[in-house]
Amino acid sequence: MSPTSETAHGGRRLVIVESPAKAKTIKGYLGPGYVVEASVGHIRDLPSGAAEVPEKYTGEVRRLGVDVEHDFQPIYVVNADKRAQVKKLKDLLAESDELFLATDEDREGEAIAWHLQEVLKPKVPVHRMVFHEITKDAIQAAVANPRELNKRMVDAQETRRILDRLYGYEVSPVLWKKVMRGLSAGRVQSVATRLVVERERERIAFRSAEYWDLTGTFSTGRAGDPSDPSSLTARLAAVDGKRVAQGRDFGADGRLKSEAVLHLDEANARALAASLADTRFAVRSVESKPYRRSPYAPFRTTTLQQEASRKLGFGAKATMQVAQKLYENGFITYMRTDSTVLSDTAVAAARAQVTQLYGADYLPEKPRVYAGKVKNAQEAHEAIRPSGDRFRTPAETGLTGDQFKLYELIWKRTVASQMKDATGNSVTVKIGGTSADGRDAEFSASGKTITFHGFMKAYVEGADDPNAELDDRERRLPQVAEGDALAAEEITADGHATKPPARYTEATLVKELEEREIGRPSTYASIIGTILDRGYVFKKGTALVPSFLSFAVVNLLEKHFGRLVDYDFTARMEDDLDRIARGEAQSVPWLRRFYFGEGEGAATGGAADAGNGDGDHLGGLKELVTDLGAIDAREISSFPVGDGIVLRVGRYGAYVERGEREQEGYQKADVPEDLAPDELTVEYAEELLAKPSGDFELGTDPVSGHQIVAKAGRYGPYVTEILPEDTPKTGKNAVKPRTASLFKTMSLDTVTLEEALQLMSLPRVVGTDAEGVEITAQNGRYGPYLKKGTDSRSLTSEDQLFSITLEEALAIYAQPKQRGRAAAKPPLKELGTDPVSEKPVVVKDGRFGPYVTDGETNATLRTGDSVETITPERGYELLAEKRAKAPAKKTAKKAPAKKTAAKKTAAKKTAAKTTAAKKTAAKKTTTAARKTTAATAAKKAASAKPE
Repeated sequence: MSPTSETAHGGRRLVIVESPAKAKTIKGYLGPGYVVEASVGHIRDLPSGAAEVPEKYTGEVRRLGVDVEHDFQPIYVVNADKRAQVKKLKDLLAESDELFLATDEDREGEAIAWHLQEVLKPKVPVHRMVFHEITKDAIQAAVANPRELNKRMVDAQETRRILDRLYGYEVSPVLWKKVMRGLSAGRVQSVATRLVVERERERIAFRSAEYWDLTGTFSTGRAGDPSDPSSLTARLAAVDGKRVAQGRDFGADGRLKSEAVLHLDEANARALAASLADTRFAVRSVESKPYRRSPYAPFRTTTLQQEASRKLGFGAKATMQVAQKLYENGFITYMRTDSTVLSDTAVAAARAQVTQLYGADYLPEKPRVYAGKVKNAQEAHEAIRPSGDRFRTPAETGLTGDQFKLYELIWKRTVASQMKDATGNSVTVKIGGTSADGRDAEFSASGKTITFHGFMKAYVEGADDPNAELDDRERRLPQVAEGDALAAEEITADGHATKPPARYTEATLVKELEEREIGRPSTYASIIGTILDRGYVFKKGTALVPSFLSFAVVNLLEKHFGRLVDYDFTARMEDDLDRIARGEAQSVPWLRRFYFGEGEGAATGGAADAGNGDGDHLGGLKELVTDLGAIDAREISSFPVGDGIVLRVGRYGAYVERGEREQEGYQKADVPEDLAPDELTVEYAEELLAKPSGDFELGTDPVSGHQIVAKAGRYGPYVTEILPEDTPKTGKNAVKPRTASLFKTMSLDTVTLEEALQLMSLPRVVGTDAEGVEITAQNGRYGPYLKKGTDSRSLTSEDQLFSITLEEALAIYAQPKQRGRAAAKPPLKELGTDPVSEKPVVVKDGRFGPYVTDGETNATLRTGDSVETITPERGYELLAEKRAKAPAKKTAKKAPAKKTAAKKTAAKKTAAKTTAAKKTAAKKTTTAARKTTAATAAKKAASAKPE
């Protein structure tokens, strides 16, 4: 029997999804008997602060939002910004005969559906409606074939949420006490930060090695053509049978890993090149092997994020935002999946397009099947693919901008996955000769020809290394045979240096996390966003660079919470959570062992062992965060640079110092916020310490006799006078010292006394106009300007403050004043179309520096960003973050209009009563306002908790 048979005649069915966009698309596929409404994400969650916890809860429950003493019972509250939506859903439900919970079919979606059921308390039949794509057939099939709510999935999600809450709320305060206020820790966030820090440590420890080799251009002596070139380029491979050292032969310390290779220096390489100038060369061997390449599996969440980063320049967050829109509008299947499996319908659609677009020769006899390689794959979703039983080509979608680009990428990958292998040949040619000094030199060249492109006609995967050669690139060599003579046209000596390991990009960090089985693919985008927001990591181009702050945080976690940031420990926790999801383990006993360290196999050696010992991976978190006496805040935030210089991470940022405070010879200097840790060398630290800091005594003002000094202030360098100690600083007779900011063209170490006195003489009287009104030149917050009464006019440079004449000033005032804003400056850089607003994004120069904008939202560039290096996806991320932080707009309620005649009459009759009532109400309002203000302040203080 159909679940809607009871209400098929005139009944009304309420369908609840997560987002308004999804609701709009689904509504179009359902009949008039359906009302589709969005919950707008989670309607209920753990409290964000103590003020949100119901009054009946006290102590630790109020702080954590979880009752750890009573089976880790979570305290759920309806989010303040969702109360209106909950009321709307309740009202709609009261008028409905059936309820369909149509949230995503993953743990998060199942949890949202459960919370909806718990809060709405429906008295009508409830059905769980699931689908993997938003098409008419899929939606109608989902309505006709609902299932029950999967409580096991809900329990698994709840356990994760409680675990992450306990981890964050217990460990973050340790960071506040020992490193800096406002920091946060997280189960996967902290491990991801550690990965980025460890890569930077490797770069700091890295020592480059120099090595040389030779490159030879050899000619066959015959005319060539595209299929048979006349020459080839080969690299020196061996001398006297000993392989020539390449970059892979050196360790991170710059030394050779083995003595079995020949390390050529510049002198020997150049000498060998010279002695080979007249050598006769011949082909020693030609080795040919068949080449075959199979297509890549269809996209899952992480491979889509990686490939979108390589090919489109999207960050993980931007990729998921665009994919979300494509899914909600019915263009692709669900985008959070660990699966590479395609349904029979999808395979048929892909194979049909292969035949249609590329021909039957490119279609394999049998459909390709891709087995899932992800351990503990979360749900049985399909791979990410175009939706429907017939794939729309990119041109048929009508999409534009980033949505078009991402859809095209998904479409190509899906179609290519059902095409034949690419085949061809790979060839290695070895060329040898004897040098003038009797040494045997052997060169090697490799080539590749593709005889059948197969799937490469549709799609070729990108590479993380920008210098890597892609699969579809051919390298054709001349058709030569063993013994053929070759002439050396040119032999050059080439110098190389080993490079430190590359920093992670978003794509490679996602790949690393997945390979280590840490976290879940659906969370990687938000994790990377979090470590960027927290200031643990910043971007230089696409590279993720750890801040010095992250070094201090990771240092503390490694030394005192070792297993909490251990890669294997985190992966094993993921396994345990999956066991709970499968019903193979119980949530409460597991949480008890994690938090209290109770149960069989629990740590027994105290906090240190629980944090860093061997054995069972579930120690006692509570004991760890309680025993903080061993943590030396200064030690974990100090890092030796060399030559007695130490880098320290303080409350206001990183700085270097040498010597002991308040002792002779002590030096200290701030470190630039955007400095990459591997760039802080002893030499650079010396430069920072050598720069003048503190107060610069410039001399004495000959008029006032006051000492004039230059200082580095919070808002930039400035000059000021030192007033006598007996000068009143408060009260009616208070005297403020003259102060002036330095011009942009000035610096602290070069400013003179004369310049300082001139700066402090501002504002300067330029003269008076015909009516006797004084005109002054002043330097303000937004630059230099003229002022005449209340009429201000901007100047073009700071130098004009002292050079502008009265005639020039009057000429400026003779011009009509420009009303409104100044003419818009041209953009500094164009980034592309924003995936959310679908509007063009540009970089502009603003009052407070460069910023990105899509015309609706503005976001200032952060430390580490620059106009030259900012990428489109970084721009989209900044805008997305700014939108997320923007307060919800409040719409003022308008009082209903009253009829004029009635209003006048009523006003006369009630005037006296109104006056009295206002006085009484004013007293009540004042009292209530005071109580409200106090309550609001208390709430803000209580809600300052980590996530």
